[in-house]
Amino acid sequence: MNNNNNENTALEPQRHGPLQGLRILEIAGLGPAPFCGMLLADLGADVVLVDRVQVGPEDLDQEHHAVHNRGKRSIAVDLKSPQGVATVLDLVANCDAMIEGMRPGVMERLGLGPDVCRQRNPALVYGRMTGWGQEGPLAHAAGHDLNYIALSGALWWSGQPGEAPMSPPSLVGDIGGGALYLAVGVLAGIMHAKASGEGQVVDAAIVDGSAHMLNLMLGLKSAGQMHNERGRSLLDGPHWYRTYRCADGHFISLATAEPRFNKLLMEKLGLTDDPDYAGTYDPQRWAGLHERFVALFATQTRQHWCELLEGTDACFAPVLNIDEAARHPHMLSRGVYSQVDGVLQANPAPRFSGTPAAKPGPIPVRGAAAEAILRDWNQQ
Repeated sequence: MNNNNNENTALEPQRHGPLQGLRILEIAGLGPAPFCGMLLADLGADVVLVDRVQVGPEDLDQEHHAVHNRGKRSIAVDLKSPQGVATVLDLVANCDAMIEGMRPGVMERLGLGPDVCRQRNPALVYGRMTGWGQEGPLAHAAGHDLNYIALSGALWWSGQPGEAPMSPPSLVGDIGGGALYLAVGVLAGIMHAKASGEGQVVDAAIVDGSAHMLNLMLGLKSAGQMHNERGRSLLDGPHWYRTYRCADGHFISLATAEPRFNKLLMEKLGLTDDPDYAGTYDPQRWAGLHERFVALFATQTRQHWCELLEGTDACFAPVLNIDEAARHPHMLSRGVYSQVDGVLQANPAPRFSGTPAAKPGPIPVRGAAAEAILRDWNQQ
């Protein structure tokens, strides 16, 4: 165990929010499980990160850039040693939930599977995060966000007609279908455990969560408004539900699905009386009207279109990079982003009127809080 104490990096997070008082043990990993831990810490939970003692050359160690570890406290443990396993089990005995993102069977081989952990703490909620799930033909195969949402169907409608499907990196799978479903599952399990005294295992798989996220689209599909053929549906084909390049190389977005919003867009663009747009909801005309919009929006800068359309009901927004988004007046007014120790990061969400979350907590140094953790969790 590494008891490294650094005056500048062993700062205690300030915990405020609706989850204050909850104790979450997180086994260090990559992707959705750490993001889930960050979300719970943002909302006030005491999240203890069980870190590796040392980082190998193949490990991705972001150090003080690891925003997904903010607000947590770190203890460094050798999980391959009996002493390390015993330390984790002692922590398990005093927490509400444990989350891990290993491949199926890894935690069992380490001696830290759910059966062993729940013997130490019957009320423990054991959250498991994987891509393919704990069982099934692909359960033990390697994969990443893009693979999981490709298999679940969540990738299919993403991207422009005639082009290869493309999803925002890690958002749909790792975060949407993974971390957020793990967080909901863990909190639901904790609610049940508080009422009954019985914990349980939460199997959160990205293929499950990303498929579940499709239910809104599946309702539209059942109603005949979404089709398997890309480019023919209300949300993946019309010229009024697209992004467009402007004269300055920047992009804007349109999403005027409802007729009253589409009518306003046509008015703003001076196209109300143009006969070509009379069939704006006819899928057979979408490709041609899209080409006209491509030419139209390429005639002016993004700023021109912002001045014409932003803030109206034309369902418009500029496509911003992260730095631009942080500086946008709306985002500034809501305080969506902040700089913490030189690292740009989004502030906690959602917002609570009665139990507001604290500002983003510090990013911990590996093992720096071991002594405090053991003391606070009644281990010394």
